[in-house]
Amino acid sequence: METGFPQADAEHDFLRQRRRQVLSRLVAWLRHEPDDVSEILPFDEVVAALGRTGERRLPGIHIVELDTIVGSVDRTTDFDRWFRPRSRHSRERWERLARAQRRGETIPPVDLYRVGGLHFVRDGHHRVSVAHALGLRTIDALITEVTTKIDPNGIVHRGDLITKDLRRVFLDRVPLGRTQLATIEVGDAWNYAELSETVEAWGFRLMQSEGRYLDRETVARRWWAEEYRPVVRLLAQAALIGDRTETDAYLHLACQRYRLLRTHRWDDDVVERLRANPG
Repeated sequence: METGFPQADAEHDFLRQRRRQVLSRLVAWLRHEPDDVSEILPFDEVVAALGRTGERRLPGIHIVELDTIVGSVDRTTDFDRWFRPRSRHSRERWERLARAQRRGETIPPVDLYRVGGLHFVRDGHHRVSVAHALGLRTIDALITEVTTKIDPNGIVHRGDLITKDLRRVFLDRVPLGRTQLATIEVGDAWNYAELSETVEAWGFRLMQSEGRYLDRETVARRWWAEEYRPVVRLLAQAALIGDRTETDAYLHLACQRYRLLRTHRWDDDVVERLRANPG
């Protein structure tokens, strides 16, 4: 319960957030949850996994949903994923900001990086923490927008960066357009490496066949149009996709095709033999 006295209420705010942070760690331990569930996302690791392409400062002050602030540039050990303090060492500063907020004093906007729909704190970690503690939904912010090769959709925990990083490496090796890339989906992120090698091998055979060099962009575009999409349609018609993704089905059966038949072609005979022995 609030007392109406900013000093006392600010102290209670801090202690309540510390209790919640400690209890959440205990619950995570009892549930055997991965360590990264409550970790704040590190900005540098995120943009490295996604492939940073540029940035621009957005004019003016923006209103940002607190729930979209998921990471930090350099304070990943001081706060948890919900910006609850992990220690008491910044208590004095935290409570000073909480008192000011409760008194209705003007609070400077925080400084954020924006990556897709996610935000990362450059300056203002305590202000974000206090805003969460007081039950606010939004906060004023200055924003620098960062663009990346891969969109950040699906990033929830630190472990998700592995998938994004492998997808980015695949895109470096097989530079598809956004529309084409959206059709590529694997169940296991490590399959991106095998798929890259499959595409590169297909491109090598294509260059041998045509007797000329083709750059990666051309190989990727032609592989998608001349090999991947037609084969996926063929496999779907033959009921050889099953409960896998289209990409996983293509990759698995492409490998089976060569292992069993020593051929890179696709025709009705190959499909029938794969249907009889799908591996």
